[in-house]
Amino acid sequence: MKTDKKLGKEVQEYLIKKGVETPIGESKLNESERIELIEDNRETIIDVLGLDREDDSIGGTANRVAKMYVSELCFGLSYSRFPKISVFDNKMNYDSMVIQKDITFHSLCEHHFVNFNGMAQVAYIPNGKVIGLSKLNRIVNFFARRPQVQERLNEQIYYALEYVLGTSDIAVLIQAEHLCVKSRGIGDQNSGMTTSKLGGAFFEDGRLRNEFMQLAVTRWNLNM
Repeated sequence: MKTDKKLGKEVQEYLIKKGVETPIGESKLNESERIELIEDNRETIIDVLGLDREDDSIGGTANRVAKMYVSELCFGLSYSRFPKISVFDNKMNYDSMVIQKDITFHSLCEHHFVNFNGMAQVAYIPNGKVIGLSKLNRIVNFFARRPQVQERLNEQIYYALEYVLGTSDIAVLIQAEHLCVKSRGIGDQNSGMTTSKLGGAFFEDGRLRNEFMQLAVTRWNLNM
């Protein structure tokens, strides 16, 4: 994946300004050092649970988990890995809704460090610029790949797009199931969570808002 560290830093500063940035502390550790430290602590957890690290099935678990956290589940904590975004002049003068539907994502509950998974519906109205379509997916994925709460994830996607596209005419709706609810605590297997952020015309124009909501909750029929 191509990245844009400079844009990532600008987006981070914008999120801080808007008060929606993840509480990220200062760390001078590189990726290898983070993996090593997490592996050491995971070995301690495995020992405390009473598992045998000499067993061939468990022996590499601490290292696998450490790599998973740093390189996969939490890579979105590093803005040096913010995706390169292709933005083009709106030469066709398109002035209606653009919606990218059913963007799947996997995130990590920051309260229990178990997954929450779902779909995002993202729409915008071009204001002189259009974005490469897959870049909407990449922005969703970047902010999902960190310890999160769904409400903040929703806000971060919205404001990142507001900065990149230079418009507040953006709508983001997220539906997700949380394993911290399904696999522990109440153990509810059926409930899900919905959040939304509507800005600009999507907030002010009831007709447009209803059109977005109707499209957002309608699943694609891929057998066309």
